[in-house]
Amino acid sequence: MAEQKDINMEEAVKEDSINKEDTINCEEVVNNEAPADEDLLQEDTLQEEIESEEIEGEEESSKGFFKKKTDKKQDALKQKVEELEDRVKRQMAEFDNFRKRTDKEKAVMFETGAKSIIEKILPVVDNFERGLATVPEEEKGSGFAEGMQMIYKQLMTELESLGVTPIEAIGQEFNPDYHNAVMQVESEEYGTGIIAQELLKGYMYRDTVVRHSMVAVVS
Repeated sequence: MAEQKDINMEEAVKEDSINKEDTINCEEVVNNEAPADEDLLQEDTLQEEIESEEIEGEEESSKGFFKKKTDKKQDALKQKVEELEDRVKRQMAEFDNFRKRTDKEKAVMFETGAKSIIEKILPVVDNFERGLATVPEEEKGSGFAEGMQMIYKQLMTELESLGVTPIEAIGQEFNPDYHNAVMQVESEEYGTGIIAQELLKGYMYRDTVVRHSMVAVVS
């Protein structure tokens, strides 16, 4: 009977020892498994953070790409606008120069045409003056002579209104820009280099000499 109790006690101690070992093993398993799960969670979290950062990086890279592309388009458009503005300014300057050059050419052509017509009219004026100079004194009061004188005055008035004026000669110092000396004479009235006679009257059109005066200069 006593032996039976001892066996039962031994079995109870063994069972209790086994239970304690099982408990310890379970705790170790739990303790060993917990860190593994935490590591997995940390790895998953880290992976998610990495993926999130990669996505954000891709988004930022995409935004940067589109921004650069937009900036390039804006720069290209700005450059194109500047080129067009420069072209318009150049064309306007060229047109302004063309207009000024055309106006100048028209003025020169008008001046040339006017001088050409005046040169053809001057011999008519010369003949009028010669005709009036030959009228006898007794006939200067006649209707014919007065009519010729009125026509001559009207012609000279019209020429003067156009800018045609006679060049002063007699009593003036010889000037090759206005006078053409064809002979030399002696004179008690004028000194050397002074014009004593006018053989053919000269005329100016505005500031240009149309015909030089043919004169005799005192030697």
